[in-house]
Amino acid sequence: METDMVAEQTLKGKVAIVSGSARGIGAAVCVELASRGALVIVNYPWPEQEPDAEGVLDQIAKTNGSAAAKCLAIKADLSTLDGPQHLVNETVRLTGGKVDILVNNAGIAIMRPLKDLALDQWDSQVNLNARGMLLLTQAVLPHLAHDSRIVNVSSVGARQGYVGSTIYNGTKSMVESFTRCWALELGRQYGCTVNAVEPGPTNTHGFNHAGPSFLEKIQPMLDVTPMGSRMAEPSEIAYAIAFLCEKRSGWITGACIPVNGGFLMP
Repeated sequence: METDMVAEQTLKGKVAIVSGSARGIGAAVCVELASRGALVIVNYPWPEQEPDAEGVLDQIAKTNGSAAAKCLAIKADLSTLDGPQHLVNETVRLTGGKVDILVNNAGIAIMRPLKDLALDQWDSQVNLNARGMLLLTQAVLPHLAHDSRIVNVSSVGARQGYVGSTIYNGTKSMVESFTRCWALELGRQYGCTVNAVEPGPTNTHGFNHAGPSFLEKIQPMLDVTPMGSRMAEPSEIAYAIAFLCEKRSGWITGACIPVNGGFLMP
């Protein structure tokens, strides 16, 4: 986003946790929410990503959002059993006790054909992509403000099969099932909307380090994407997520919204 202007502060006074946000889509979401006035928690899993998280805070500072100077980075590995609770505990301790926005973004993809799948690949993807999301959302509930927002980052893979994506796509289907169930459970009790977005290929660290053979495989699919023969930029996904975090989106819940330039349509 442009940093020479201050965006309308529509999220002023809101506290937002964005999981897995030192890079890529998560980082872009942090910057976008902060630009609208939210106090954002940047989450990273390991010490090696601390410089990336600090870089996100630097980007946030340039937005001149009303809470930009108060935004924080918290280390918590959401693939562990205690990481999600630690992230929430630290957020509440440092920001004052409530959470208005949760963006469940943290995830990992390991592409292997069925014959080569191993149990550790199941564990690493399911434990982060699905269990971590579940535990983080559970941990947030006691602190969830009324008229709150949860946005889960799914994938086109939740509804479309791809060779080598058995486990990853399965976890994203879980994400969308969680989304619909939580929309039913949390609406009246918490005044909370729960939605998901479905990005396609996006210009992130993960895609750019997937190797030339992978990029060659997806190029034919990019070539027929209606809005252009390219990957999405993380900021384009972030805009959609930020919209779902706004007060004006309060009658949208249980939706899984494609944000992929028509790469995959409902």
